[in-house]
Amino acid sequence: MRSGLFMMPLHPPHRPLAETAAEDADKIVLTDQLGFDEAWVGEHFSAGSEPLASPLMFLASLLPRTKRIRFATGVIGLGYHHPAIVAAEVAQFDHMSHGRFILGIGAGGLASDAELFDHPDAKVRGERMQEAIDIMLALWKSEPPYRLEGRHWQIRLEESVMPEYGVGFFQKPFQKPHPPIALSVVSPHSMAMKAAALRGWLAVSANFIPTWSLVTHWPTYCEGCAEAHRAPDPSAWRVARNVIVADSDALARDYAFDPEGASWYYFDYLWQLLYRRGLGAGMKPDPAMPDAEVTPATLIEEMVIHGSPATVTEKLLALRECVGPFGTLLLAALDWSGVNAARERRSLTLFADQVLPRLRAAVGEGVNA
Repeated sequence: MRSGLFMMPLHPPHRPLAETAAEDADKIVLTDQLGFDEAWVGEHFSAGSEPLASPLMFLASLLPRTKRIRFATGVIGLGYHHPAIVAAEVAQFDHMSHGRFILGIGAGGLASDAELFDHPDAKVRGERMQEAIDIMLALWKSEPPYRLEGRHWQIRLEESVMPEYGVGFFQKPFQKPHPPIALSVVSPHSMAMKAAALRGWLAVSANFIPTWSLVTHWPTYCEGCAEAHRAPDPSAWRVARNVIVADSDALARDYAFDPEGASWYYFDYLWQLLYRRGLGAGMKPDPAMPDAEVTPATLIEEMVIHGSPATVTEKLLALRECVGPFGTLLLAALDWSGVNAARERRSLTLFADQVLPRLRAAVGEGVNA
């Protein structure tokens, strides 16, 4: 079993970006020191609550402050980017990090970003993402001249090639043939999960989905593997969850359900974001539950794993038994306003020191667990 941190990142919108960016950097440095394996960082352009527009720029600032943790984008919304720009920046970051990098991609899910870039149709954004990653892969594996014709992008570089000076040549990543690619997975029976299996990519199941949805992901991945004539590999599957570890079950429950706590804000924000778009059913413990009955407490009860180290270990093993053999657990990062910084620092430390060793003893230590 491997461990990681997943941050949107999510903060109250009144907090200055300079403050929250420094805070988020400190979280990743802490998890590196605690021995976490991965740190995933999201990308959003038009939300003060999710304020990092460039995960690669942010993560590059952490290269000299960390030793072993692997960085990942969670995710770059390829529906909004020219693929040649992303391919060049990813190749550069892969070299700067000496291969400590996973490329997480998605179509772009924040409604305000979709409006900002005038791509409101989720199906079209998905098509753009697929075309963009195919172009990126083609640029990384080929040499000039380049002529890549797609529906959304046309890449041509033929007349300005100067081989003796390297002009016109696209930079290849440090990792060969390219960094691992991961897809984010939110919906039940998600086609993204199947696509990851078909293409031999990684998959990351979101933390803000209930168990009834999460339990569909591994069978869907296995279906894709069967079609690709490939054995399902649990190490390719990451599951993100909100986890609170405290010194007692009672204390962890108090932290989880504290209206002034980070978990309460986290799930109130996500519920309002999805509910107002008509997508709230995907967060409910029961899709048939009336909207009026959904509260942050309802969602926390379903989606936050909390307790003492022994209790959290028990709950995580039960989750894995229920949903399937994920190889990496990603812990959702919370806001550190007020009392929350001390709480999450303690939670992450208890997880690393007491929960993770127990998980590894139960299910195995390596990436293939």
